[in-house]
Amino acid sequence: MKVKFDNIRKSFVHVFGGSVLTENYFLKNMWFIVAIVLVMFLFIGHRYKVLQRMSEIERLEQELKDAKYESLTISSSLTEAGRQGEIERRVEEAGLDLEVTREPIYLLNPKK
Repeated sequence: MKVKFDNIRKSFVHVFGGSVLTENYFLKNMWFIVAIVLVMFLFIGHRYKVLQRMSEIERLEQELKDAKYESLTISSSLTEAGRQGEIERRVEEAGLDLEVTREPIYLLNPKK
C-alpha cells in the first residue's frame, strides 16, 4: 500500500510540478496542444453567446405573447363598443337627441 501511495505522489508532483511539460512528447506536440486549448476556448465562448441569444429569444417571445393578448383585449373591447345596443346606450347617456331610423335605407344610384 505504501508503494502505490508513493507512486501516486510522485506522479502528482511530476504532473503538477511542471516537469512533465519539458518531456520530449509534450515538446513535439506543443502546437497541437495549444490548438486544442484554443478550440476549447472558442467552443466555450460560442456556447456562452448561444445561451445569451436563446435567453433573448425567450424574452422576445414572451413580449410577443403579451402584445398578442393586449391586442386581443383591445379588439374585443372595440367590438363591444361598436355594437348597436352599446352605441344607443352611450347616446342616451350623453343626452344627445338622436334616434334610430325605423325606415329602410334606399339607394339613389344603384349599380347594375
